[in-house]
This record gives sequence, C-alpha cells and structure tokens, in this order.
Amino acid sequence: METRKLGSDGLTVTAVGLGCWQLGGGWGNPWDDAVAQEILATAYASGICTFDTADGYGGGESERSLGRFLQSHPEITIATKLGRTGMYPDGYSREAMRKATRNSLARLDTDQLDLTQLHCVPTEELRKGDVFRWLREQREEGLIARWGASVETVEEGLICLEQEDITSLQVIFNLFRQKLVDELLPRAQERGVGVIARVPLASGLLTGKFGKGTEFAAGDHRNYNRDGQRFNVGETFAGVPFETGVELVNELEGMVPEGMTMAQMALRWILDHEAISAVIPGASSPEQARANARVADLPPLSDELHERLSAFYWDKIHQHVRGAY
Repeated sequence: METRKLGSDGLTVTAVGLGCWQLGGGWGNPWDDAVAQEILATAYASGICTFDTADGYGGGESERSLGRFLQSHPEITIATKLGRTGMYPDGYSREAMRKATRNSLARLDTDQLDLTQLHCVPTEELRKGDVFRWLREQREEGLIARWGASVETVEEGLICLEQEDITSLQVIFNLFRQKLVDELLPRAQERGVGVIARVPLASGLLTGKFGKGTEFAAGDHRNYNRDGQRFNVGETFAGVPFETGVELVNELEGMVPEGMTMAQMALRWILDHEAISAVIPGASSPEQARANARVADLPPLSDELHERLSAFYWDKIHQHVRGAY
C-alpha cells in the first residue's frame, strides 16, 4: 500500500484508510463487534493501516472496536475526533475537551492519541481560537501526539490553516464536491498540512449501486438526514438530492475507464490530487474494505478524463449541491 505524509512532522498514512463511522453497523443496523473485527482485519491484511473514527460514532462503540484491534496491531494509526458529543453547539471548554480526550483514550485503551481532530465545530468557535489552544495544551501534556480539524466549509478550512502547528484537515471531497480544488487544497499543500478526504463515495451514491427506489433503514442517516434534517446535509450524499444524484451517477458511468468500477474511478480521482494524504471510505463488509484498498494500486486517471470530470461537475453537478460548503 502506498503511504503519504500527513503534515510536516514525519507521520505517514496509507493512501487508502478506513472510515469507521459505520464500522460493524451504526447506519441503522445493530452494532456487531464481531463484524467490526472482521472488517478491520481484512482492511489491515489489504494494506490499510490508517483508521478514522470519532467519539460519537456508535455511541463510542467504533472507538472500542478499534481499541480491541489496536491491542494486537499497535503499529496502526488511529485518528479520532471530538467536539460534537457533549459540546455542540455552545458547550466548548477546556474541561469538556479534556474529558472527551480522556474518554477516547479509555475506549481505545491507549496512552496517547495519534491524531485528534476537531469534529465540525461551529465556525464562530474556530474564529475565537480557544479550541486550538486547548488542543495544544493536551499535546504538551502528552494526551495527544498531534491535532487537526474536520471541517464543513472552505472558510472553516482556511481559518484552521492560519494555525501554524495544525497537522491535518479533514474535508468532504469527491466527484460531487470539487470546489476545494481551487483554493483550499493548494493552500493546505503550500502550508504542508495533510488532507484527509471523507465522504469520498457520497454516502454510497458513487458506487453506482443505488436506484431511485433504493430504501434505507430508519436509523440510517441516508434516510433521516437526506435533506439535512439532523446535521449538515453535505455529510449525506454530499448534499446532492438523492434522485438527482442517481441520475448524475448514471451519466458518470459512461466515463468509467475499462477495468475499473464506478467506485474505483471515484476514489482514484481523489487520490490523483497531490494535496490529498488519504481517502477514508467506509466499509460495511470485509469485501468492501478489500475492494477499496485495491484503489491505491490502480493507475492515475488520464488528464483528459480529469478535464471531463471537472467540466461535468461545473456544468451539471455544482448547482445541485446543498449545505455549508
């Protein structure tokens, strides 16, 4: 598996990581640690050594599953997040953030977090800057090795990039959300800040496996948040209305290179951007984890295809994207 630098302090990550929001369930399905361990083992055997989670995923169960896996695989890198559970939208304090970190340490059963990231905290909190200072204190104390931020908008990303010691940004970046190419990605690369791409398959839309009649479980955010009812609509189908997204994917299918699937083209497109350190697709089965890992070994897309995909975004997708961006 190809590795890439994350930030400027020497940490490397696998180009394809595993997003652990839905690890072993969590998207409307019961949590099943046995399934989670199978997915983690398959991802690791396929070359994936970078795992992204958050303190709120599965009520903390995602971190617990990763903590169990970490005990027999201490060489893996785990990135977690804090700032939504127990703090959002206006409960941010030094004490609340310290408590969140200590809880993550306990669930992961480790002495220090490899990377902790602000989890889509409000823009005004980023502007105030206290959250950055509190993370630095945790790093100085040894609770965390480094810190970054998961953001929802270009503006928030640029605010974070003003911090000299930030390691990474995590952003929504995929074929349905290409605006970051113009300003945020070049700025991060200029600053030596790593970029982790989340929602890379637009909540599964970019696998090409959904039809307009596809239904999702009641507890799946692709059901209850498809129009932004619970949180930023950009986290669900990248903010594109579901039926419209299905139509757009049908058109994109005609651009898929021979020997690739729709999902592989979508993931390879992300990895072709030099500013990207890692892409973190989720997996609800070992087979998905294995297929995602193979993308790192695929050749880059042609310049001509990149130009076509960019034109398709601006001509047919951009106007449909909703939510903070």
